Amino acid sequence: MTSSQDSERRARHASINRGRRRADEPNEDFSRGFDTLGELALAGVQVSARATDLATGRVLFSVDDHVVMPTASIGKVLLLVEVASRLGHASPEAFTVLDRAPRDAVGDSGIWQHLQTPSLPMADLAAMVGATSDNLATNVLIRHIGLEAVRARTEALGLTRTALLDLVRDHRGPDDAPQLSIGSAKELTWLFASLARGEIVSSEVSQRVVGWLSLNSDLSMVAAAFGLDPLAHRMPDHNLLLMNKTGTDGGVRSEVGVLRGPRASVAYAVSMYFADTKLASRLAVLDGMRQVGADLLEYVH
Repeated sequence: MTSSQDSERRARHASINRGRRRADEPNEDFSRGFDTLGELALAGVQVSARATDLATGRVLFSVDDHVVMPTASIGKVLLLVEVASRLGHASPEAFTVLDRAPRDAVGDSGIWQHLQTPSLPMADLAAMVGATSDNLATNVLIRHIGLEAVRARTEALGLTRTALLDLVRDHRGPDDAPQLSIGSAKELTWLFASLARGEIVSSEVSQRVVGWLSLNSDLSMVAAAFGLDPLAHRMPDHNLLLMNKTGTDGGVRSEVGVLRGPRASVAYAVSMYFADTKLASRLAVLDGMRQVGADLLEYVH
């Protein structure tokens, strides 16, 4: 390691330690999560995180929350917002059935690629994106909605560091966007807090998106600490209620969510960008995210 790289990593660690001062109430302690994030930063992981109290908007902690990070599938939330805005009671698109085509084909996450049915209603495709981050459903919705419409919606929401950049692709060539989506922890935390409060586009649209996200079956990152059933957590469980979206790609682990508990509710975002060359590196990142989740759980419960 060069001296400049070492200095850079120590600076990131110092930044994380400075962020600890944001949690200044006597009954708040995010030190375990901060310590873990600091160790990851020293090991070369790029870390960005933020958590806010949902009721007051107070920042509980932040680590480089302004930095734009690759967020993999989290950008699909912006697509869901645009879909939800078109599915009002007066809209004929609420009954639109969409066909999958060979050009939409893509692997990895999702269930539709394994099903026989060639067509599904828009709302069902959105539910599949919320539940399993379905890549095929995502591409069919993007083809129907258009990336430009998603970008226009993103700009209308005032987001400048967060975007869905492309279709989902099995392989990214030199002419493709380098990432599926990008985002800053600050903007993503605001987006999820606003969804939870019914402030994105309208109360109806927000509730529809929250409903889809509450189906998410990926509780492998921050939410691994919450003890919820990955396949069934739409109703309160031990007074906990979660909606979240995760993003996974080579060297990328990212999660945004809202966790409600008996004492408080929080909106949070944690993104990690790392060299995924060894299983131990990946497990350390997931461990760090889980530790942040444990601190959030202690705050709300």
